[in-house]
Amino acid sequence: MSKRVITFGTFDVFHVGHINILERCASLGDTLVVGVSSDALNFSKKQRHPIYCEQDRLKIIQSLSFVDEVFIEHSLEKKREYIEYYRGDILAMGDDWKGRFDEFSDICEVIYFPRTPSISTSEIIEIAKTI
Repeated sequence: MSKRVITFGTFDVFHVGHINILERCASLGDTLVVGVSSDALNFSKKQRHPIYCEQDRLKIIQSLSFVDEVFIEHSLEKKREYIEYYRGDILAMGDDWKGRFDEFSDICEVIYFPRTPSISTSEIIEIAKTI
């Protein structure tokens, strides 16, 4: 039986940390589905607009050979609906979210991966501002 893995993220200012976590997610199953945060959702979470618009971020993720399906995530409150709609067997997230999605263990396996050390979109943006 094939396993469907689902993950979510903003994926703004795409970097090697994004590649690492998405590759790890893909290694867990046969199909990788990625929810890309909408511009509005990103603003509500981080109080800043993404550098790249949602359609550009969607296109970047869609272009990866190990990503099978992508969609725009409009609401954190609909995560359960997204998991059910896309038939996720495994929800995989970075460990900065550890424990936050355990509530979905009744409908899928929940796995948290360690983030790539010393790299984050926020850090890249701050460095770019100083240049």
